[in-house]
Amino acid sequence: MRADAARNRARLLEAAARLVAERGVDKLTMEAVACAASVGKGTVFRRFGDRTGLLQALLDHSEQAYQQAFLTGPPPLGPGAPAVERLAAFGVATLRQMCAYLDLYLAGDPPADRRLSSAPRQVRLTHITMLLREAGGGGDTELRAETLMGYLEPALIHHLTRQRGMTLDRLEEGWRDLVARIVGPA
Repeated sequence: MRADAARNRARLLEAAARLVAERGVDKLTMEAVACAASVGKGTVFRRFGDRTGLLQALLDHSEQAYQQAFLTGPPPLGPGAPAVERLAAFGVATLRQMCAYLDLYLAGDPPADRRLSSAPRQVRLTHITMLLREAGGGGDTELRAETLMGYLEPALIHHLTRQRGMTLDRLEEGWRDLVARIVGPA
């Protein structure tokens, strides 16, 4: 990407993130992003294609930083801690990430036929599967990983926090309990 194109993209993403923080995802429009970034609406469409592409780009930006934290960051989230501790820390960090960007995750969620094969979900699933293999505990590792992934789905987190009124602390404790039941205590 050319330097000016990269700067434009960064400026557009900054403007979009600011608008989401101020107004919410539902009020995010391509026109509002163009206005906030002082560019023409066509520039936004050329860069992201449509609103879903813009939302995906916003998620991708936060997702990259998040993935770096669990792939290369300090323990217990990153390498260096026992697998069960990392798995517990991973779920807590993922719940916090999801809650912080929940509206964005929900708005940018792919259609049902592609939802479970999205790249960020595949990275998380692979990470959980690796930690489960390292932790042991027997059973079908792939199915245990999918079970844990189900707990981290944006729609479920939305339902539990906003419709059922559960706190993030309760979800985090539930994650730790589920990990302990699936692989045993740390």
